[in-house]
Amino acid sequence: MSLQAMVKSIQNIMRKDAGVDGDAQRLSQLVWMLFLKIIDDAEQIQELIDPKYRSPIPEKFRWRNWAQNPEGITGDELLDFVGELFKTLKSLSVDPEQNPRGFMVREVFDGAFNYMKDGTLIRQVINTLNQVDFNNKDDRHHFNEVYEHMLKELQSAGNAGEFYTPRPLTKFVVDMVAPKLGESVLDPACGTGGFLVNALEYVRLHEVKTAAHEKKLQAAVHGAELKSLPYLLATANMILHGVEVPKNIRHGDMLSRPLRDMGPKDRVDVIVANPPFGGAVKDGVEKNFPAEFRTKDTALLFLVLFIHLLKPHGRAGIVLPDGVLFGEGVATAVKKKLLAECNVHTIVRLPQGVFSPYAGVNTNLIFFEKGAPTKEIWYYQLPLPEGLKQYTKNRGITHEEFDAVRKWWPARKSNGRAWKVAIEDIEARNYNLDFKNPNGRAGVIHKSPEELVGEIEEKEREIAAILDDIKLAF
Repeated sequence: MSLQAMVKSIQNIMRKDAGVDGDAQRLSQLVWMLFLKIIDDAEQIQELIDPKYRSPIPEKFRWRNWAQNPEGITGDELLDFVGELFKTLKSLSVDPEQNPRGFMVREVFDGAFNYMKDGTLIRQVINTLNQVDFNNKDDRHHFNEVYEHMLKELQSAGNAGEFYTPRPLTKFVVDMVAPKLGESVLDPACGTGGFLVNALEYVRLHEVKTAAHEKKLQAAVHGAELKSLPYLLATANMILHGVEVPKNIRHGDMLSRPLRDMGPKDRVDVIVANPPFGGAVKDGVEKNFPAEFRTKDTALLFLVLFIHLLKPHGRAGIVLPDGVLFGEGVATAVKKKLLAECNVHTIVRLPQGVFSPYAGVNTNLIFFEKGAPTKEIWYYQLPLPEGLKQYTKNRGITHEEFDAVRKWWPARKSNGRAWKVAIEDIEARNYNLDFKNPNGRAGVIHKSPEELVGEIEEKEREIAAILDDIKLAF
């Protein structure tokens, strides 16, 4: 059975269970099991290297001792056991510095849930999952691809869509920011960990040559996530991508800490992020920020946080909605700070619907470097592919759609998609960054005057018919 078919089989088993509702819960249910299986496989290697190694998971609850045997406990006995397992792992007494693996297990299970109500079906899922050996390089590689596909499905899973950023987008941002070995990389709202995974892959491809390099890289990649489901997904994602103990992925809200308490030791070289937008922070969080920047808007608060956390000459590539670009009031104050303290050198205007169906708002990629004020901003309008009216669940943005902007990036020139705006023009508009393409509307289908006249006449006929119907009704 292929891994794709295996996961599909697991999903079909879960659909039979009355306790599991929707893709988000199915993925959450699968991942806590997957997490324990990955940990156990990793510990097998650890025990060969170090015979004195002791797992932070109590012996009774290690995967090998209750899940590995296909004829093991099942039914109500297994359901009761899983309840006991959750209770135990949620309450592990571990120190994050002395026992980072145990701390990670406790943090993961603190926000995890067992949704399944049928112990027999749980046993079927476990037995299917045991077909994967995460110590096998090919199995791990292929499962990474399957896992990424499952994460992508979150985009259409109701509110869970906010946790997933399309991988072509995260890869482009990381490639343009170009993190280096030894630089600290942070995503303060990491969702399922896409930006961080791409940062790992980028540095590995370009600089990692030894085990010492790999250790240095893993120690430099940091993330935080407020919500339990994406934290669980991000932790598993990092393990699948070779981070043995993702102790630098923290479960918490980075906005909840007063800005004045974050000093030099908290600053980083690179920030790559898609901060939550369209939402509001909980009461009182805005008081952690200076008075002129206090707002309930999460995107604006995160932008202030990013500016503060970057080291001098630190670089950032982030996603922001159009509302931040043209917003006024606190938004103006935040943008004024950004342009005064950072060189915002590039804004890539994304096609509408990149985050559909979860969110239909227009979004942008903002690239900046801290330490010098902005003198000019280059804009690049990324069009919808020719013949495509909108993105769909099955046809999202692709890696190839970024090829043209990649080619343009090193030697910039104005063209039908790219233009430059001076800081004086931005200041004259009260820091409104919502500049439209002056060189033609890239990606828009241009029609002849005859076609436009014909469409107007057709609309007029439709309006006239509607008015006639209204008159007849009265």
